[in-house]
Amino acid sequence: MVNEFSRGASYALGGLGQLTNPLLRPFVIIPLLINFLLFAVVIWGAKELFAAWLDSMLSWLPDWLGFLDWLLWPIFIVTALLMVFYTFTVVANLLGSPFNGLLSEKAEREVFRGAELPHTGPLWKEVLRAPWIEIRKLLYVVLWAIPLLLLFLIPGVNAFAPLCWWAFGAWILALQYMDYPLSNHGISLSRQRTLLARHRPVVLGFGSAVLLMTLVPIVNFVVMPAAVIGATRMWSELLRPRIDAE
Repeated sequence: MVNEFSRGASYALGGLGQLTNPLLRPFVIIPLLINFLLFAVVIWGAKELFAAWLDSMLSWLPDWLGFLDWLLWPIFIVTALLMVFYTFTVVANLLGSPFNGLLSEKAEREVFRGAELPHTGPLWKEVLRAPWIEIRKLLYVVLWAIPLLLLFLIPGVNAFAPLCWWAFGAWILALQYMDYPLSNHGISLSRQRTLLARHRPVVLGFGSAVLLMTLVPIVNFVVMPAAVIGATRMWSELLRPRIDAE
């Protein structure tokens, strides 16, 4: 079980090494640029609104409170950085989901030389399909997150609640990124959960490594494409041969 867990984690970490692969680079860079541009626009707009609010507030305050100007700006900057750190991966998954299927297809077809894939269709179809898939994933998360959160309120049981929550987070992240190679093969979300549950140790190892990567500054900016590539490789080299042999 430990070996399986470690093997799954190695696939997630190995995805980082493929980010600079020339065959995959466009599918990595484009969604990241879109994400950075969106955050830049939002932060610029927030900065303008904050500056206008601060000038308005200082205009009717006594002069001796002018120090609030240099006191509040660092607070705004720290808040903006925290917002980027904690929300970048979530927003990247939403915006990048149409590209992730294509990234997975490209990786499986031309890098890992997996089995022949059915054609996924043009990008515009992926753009229309992706939000509905993400909503279904979100509903699944909410369905299980509520009872797991209640564990924190039960005396005795709440000692194990953080471990349960970590395992849940690892499972959800594994489902999130394994969806792309599996969907490329026409496997539905409900069947994906059944198939992956049969190989839970390696899947949880993969998800745990992805979860750790999301907590590391800078690395969390590229965790999405790295996890998609790692999931695709794990599907091609490990899970698909096992499932075919079952």
